[in-house]
Amino acid sequence: MSGSGARLLSVNLAVPRTNPFKGSPRTGIDKQPTELPVEVRSPGSKEHGLGSGLVGDFIGDRRSHGGDDQAVYAYAVEDLQWWSDQLGETLTFGRFGENLSTEGIDVNGALVGERWRIGADVELQVTEPRIPCSTFRGWMDRGGWLKTFVNARRPGAYLRVVAPGLIRGGDSLEVVHRPDHDVTVGLVFRALTTERELLPRLLAAPELVAETREMAERGEGFDVG
Repeated sequence: MSGSGARLLSVNLAVPRTNPFKGSPRTGIDKQPTELPVEVRSPGSKEHGLGSGLVGDFIGDRRSHGGDDQAVYAYAVEDLQWWSDQLGETLTFGRFGENLSTEGIDVNGALVGERWRIGADVELQVTEPRIPCSTFRGWMDRGGWLKTFVNARRPGAYLRVVAPGLIRGGDSLEVVHRPDHDVTVGLVFRALTTERELLPRLLAAPELVAETREMAERGEGFDVG
């Protein structure tokens, strides 16, 4: 849950780069903070829509990333600081490819279907955790990075756009709705990666993304390594 001081610290947009780590020619994982207001809107389908939910952002692998269910990616500054301490490296806003750097809200403890209001108009809905990919591994350039990231259980959350508008760093962030179930971003992440026995619990969330629900029904997850 967010505290009274929860806020959006930074909005981060992609600087497109060539991608030597994956089949797609370019990647938008390099996110850089912007001080300008950023328009947020629903991007549409993953392959045929606008890609990101933020105008001015870029999605390279449109088969795997972006679209309405992954319109925006949020990561908590508290988790980023934890990683900085673990890695002995100062991690700046956007280093993990996140669009939103937040403060004062438990992103990994957010419930699937939870809604956040940012600033005056924008409303976002929590959908699922980030599952790390080969581009993330190459971008971080650390041996065993995917397993390290998975074992830390600090994935951050994807969100869909419920109400569009403008956001900028410094905006207030408020949880305005919490569903009546206990399926958190962290639980979904654990079930899909290292604890398949948790998959049946995910079905308690009616807001679960269709692909994730199908995987939970089949008892399948991701092999991350």
